[in-house]
Amino acid sequence: MDAFAEGTPCWVDVSLPDLEAGKRFYGELFGWTFGRARGMEDGHYTLAFSGGKRVAGLVAKRDGRMPTVWTIYFATSDADVLSARIREAGGQLVREPMAVGRFGVMALAADPAGAVFGFWQAGEDLGFEKTGLPGSFCWTEVYTRDKERVDPFYERVFHFRGKDLPGTGIDFRLWSPAGSAPGAESAIGGRSVITDAFPAELPGHFLSYFSVDDCDETAATVVRLGGRITAPPFDIDHGRMAGLLDNQGAYFAVLAEPKRAPEQAAAKAAGEAEGATAGEAAGEPAGAAAGAEPAPERGAGQEST
Repeated sequence: MDAFAEGTPCWVDVSLPDLEAGKRFYGELFGWTFGRARGMEDGHYTLAFSGGKRVAGLVAKRDGRMPTVWTIYFATSDADVLSARIREAGGQLVREPMAVGRFGVMALAADPAGAVFGFWQAGEDLGFEKTGLPGSFCWTEVYTRDKERVDPFYERVFHFRGKDLPGTGIDFRLWSPAGSAPGAESAIGGRSVITDAFPAELPGHFLSYFSVDDCDETAATVVRLGGRITAPPFDIDHGRMAGLLDNQGAYFAVLAEPKRAPEQAAAKAAGEAEGATAGEAAGEPAGAAAGAEPAPERGAGQEST
């Protein structure tokens, strides 16, 4: 599998108060299996697998005051250069670049409006081994109250090419990687504006989506496992989605794509088996989570790994 293109989503992980409870929850919800946890100094960081392929990480929170949250990571070829660009563009470093053994270098940052994200300079570990198929990551978007600062920030930091989504009734912008034609076909993420429909205290944040076979069934399973539905399943142009909280309070979304003809499904699966990157596989612009209730606890103090 090739390295992920600069600025494309390459990893996602969740910080939880109870790691074992998280493994039980996501193991049943998505059918994930789990690798051996790292040591206490790494928060017992645990890799999650879907069909034997790496899809996410789970980590025990070091400090109970830190948020219970899913964090998205973007690929970079040079974490130090990206850190400087983040500061120059008006963001801040929440965690300076830190080597994670031979696996790579990670860091956390916040955009000018406070939304926290990670970035990853790959070593031996490139990131996702599977995306866009049930049980794996498929999309991410940032929610903000200050698009005038946030849009130029991401487009300067990652050289995203932005395109506003017309005719949807929401203020949504698609982001495509540098060098691509901006639009739905190449989009790897997006930006949505937090409106008056949301609580006034809600800060900027990222929302990550996971692909599922059946959105309604997944939402019902979340409730059965002790989680909560924050946005009941509803239809969008790219399928059917829902906003959910796990049983410890981490917010995420799920998306079930429209059913494909057998030959289309086989072609998509074959592409994933060949190691399609997140930039290729995550181009499923949901862009409709404006009706979802985002998680209450987000902020620049966020910590993941």
